[in-house]
Amino acid sequence: IKSATFLSPKLVMNPGSVANPYLFDIDFPRGHIGIKGFDAEVVDQGGKPIPLHETYLHHWLVQPYYVCKGFNLSQRDMPTNHGFSRHLGSSPDYILVKNGGLCRNNARHFFGLGSETRKTSTRVPDPYAIEIDNPEETPDGYEFKWLLDIHAIDTRGCTECRCDLYNVTIDMYGRAIKPDYKGGLLCCYDKTQCLVRNGFDNVEETTRSLYLKYTVRWVDWDSSVVPAKVYIINVTDSWERSEGSTGVSQEHFCHLEYEVKACKTNGDGCVDVKKKSLMMPFNGYIVYGAAHEHAGGIGAALYREDGEGICTSMPKYGNGDEPGKEAGYIVGMSSCYPEPVKVSSGETLTLEFNYSSAVGHTGVMGLFYILVAQQLPEPESSLPALFQCCHFCAGT
Repeated sequence: IKSATFLSPKLVMNPGSVANPYLFDIDFPRGHIGIKGFDAEVVDQGGKPIPLHETYLHHWLVQPYYVCKGFNLSQRDMPTNHGFSRHLGSSPDYILVKNGGLCRNNARHFFGLGSETRKTSTRVPDPYAIEIDNPEETPDGYEFKWLLDIHAIDTRGCTECRCDLYNVTIDMYGRAIKPDYKGGLLCCYDKTQCLVRNGFDNVEETTRSLYLKYTVRWVDWDSSVVPAKVYIINVTDSWERSEGSTGVSQEHFCHLEYEVKACKTNGDGCVDVKKKSLMMPFNGYIVYGAAHEHAGGIGAALYREDGEGICTSMPKYGNGDEPGKEAGYIVGMSSCYPEPVKVSSGETLTLEFNYSSAVGHTGVMGLFYILVAQQLPEPESSLPALFQCCHFCAGT
């Protein structure tokens, strides 16, 4: 397995500021390869890890795309009325490569986590890998590249994206935000500014440059690698089973985030439970799973209609100050490496996300990542049989 570590272009952060750029043609291993893992964290210009209580990593997303040779894709090419994540690649200049999941309007990336990045395993189990840049799939006249979206919030101001703290009434496209929308992605977009805590009033002295440091592990592609495909399923998916429904992506619209309202009683029983049953679009074997939750999350699960569990992903909360142990933050989500779980196309699986509702939370997420292999590896020859062959050949 090969490994390489890269730095994103710099993010200039002030107290309470938000950075949410789309970065194109980022450094990445090239060629026909199989990805075995993708890990990331925020560091300063000296390479020192930055704790979440200074800069909150709301999320980072990595997605491949094809671009016409000679065309340099940049943020100004994002459609102003939809946003890059909703553009379906109809431009002749570039084509987005999306994961196999059901959400047709967002959650189209290949890799992505948030505050839990440092302690969530992204290891793809052997002999599987995520196939990348197969030359037979590249359209004529195009090149294969990667984009990176980083959403970082300087927590010397806010942690949650609450519209009142950002004094925002319109979204990044100039559209009015509905009065009942209390907080989320619509009100803490790139270059918005939260109210600043006492002691951080002098912006010039506290401005700093940060980077997303990311490490990619991969193998060169060959016949011994079994391909696994990324699927992201979302508890906010609007799809409902109906007569004639096929479960294809055109029938799905995902809201990406939702609000957890505070319960009216106090105590440990204050739990917000959100469930969604979805028809799976594949025949294959689940070999990996992990959920993405925000602060307040208390666990997520994926299971069959009869209740048989496939994967339970639980949050790890920090209890200190140093990076990876920040108190009050989710610093990791447990990952599942089940014995390959066979799923048939059209089978319905259920997602369940649980959040504490002792206090309210805005803009929480309920994404579940799974890796699906369409086939199992060929059984290896046993050593005794091999020795018998060698003994027989030597005897003759």
